[in-house]
Amino acid sequence: MLGPVILAASRSDQMRRLISAAPVTKQVVDRFIPGETVDEIVPIVQDLTAKGLELTMDVVGEDITTPEQAAAARDAYLRLVDRLKELELGTRAEMSIKLSMFGQALDGGHELALANVRPVVEAAAAIGTTVTLDAEDHTTLDSMFAIHEELRKDFPQTGCVIQAYLFRTESDARRLAEAGSRVRLVKGAYKEPAEVAYQQKHEIDKAYVRILRILMEGEGYPMIGSHDPRLISIGQELARRAGRKLDEYEFQMLYGIRSDEHLRLAAEGHRMRVYTAYGTDWYGYFMRRLAEKPANLRFFARSMLTRG
Repeated sequence: MLGPVILAASRSDQMRRLISAAPVTKQVVDRFIPGETVDEIVPIVQDLTAKGLELTMDVVGEDITTPEQAAAARDAYLRLVDRLKELELGTRAEMSIKLSMFGQALDGGHELALANVRPVVEAAAAIGTTVTLDAEDHTTLDSMFAIHEELRKDFPQTGCVIQAYLFRTESDARRLAEAGSRVRLVKGAYKEPAEVAYQQKHEIDKAYVRILRILMEGEGYPMIGSHDPRLISIGQELARRAGRKLDEYEFQMLYGIRSDEHLRLAAEGHRMRVYTAYGTDWYGYFMRRLAEKPANLRFFARSMLTRG
């Protein structure tokens, strides 16, 4: 399987330099990351919302090594909130945050990440939107869930992400499927050991369905993070069986992947949110997009051969 190899490459400085230096790379990266600054991303936000879509915005960058870099990440999100306020799009665009970017892996990182993320969550609430805490590798999750629980005391709309390939996730889903919760379910895109995660696609898919059923039958707000047509169809059926209305759950897909499907679901009346990333530190995000789906890797390799 190429996925684990690509995920390992996402942590390689040598591979980072090689891929970043390739002339064609930026043209391909733009498919998934359409801008480096908040000003560059504004037309994308306006275009997607005009088409009836909603967004979750991610300022990419995870390799934080100093508290100053973590503070800079916080400030980048605060600038994003200011622009969403100016555009009067607070109700159409939320934000996704990786706590590693806010200093979670540094000394005293749990407290530092909480201190950095709180003002962003507060600013988001002030303009009518919210924040979802992205899931990262399994060693970070206890900290992420604790921060999520703490933030929800004052900002109950704060969301979090759970990953179907982890053995622990069914238990996490049962705990989280409570009234007022917002939970995004994804398959998972980090290289995890067999001791903690399913390794085979069919096992992950079956776990995804089991967990999604838990969320749909619970009292929270499920967010279906998948591009898989079969899982999307199953999600619709589980929602129907649970008696959910169209505004009581949503679909989420990545910018640049299955864009026609985004529009189709929105046209059918579903809430369809596009995960839209921007920023200069794009490498880790880009490599995980390649690892998630063979078609993405083929797209990149074909572009390297034909344009490089």
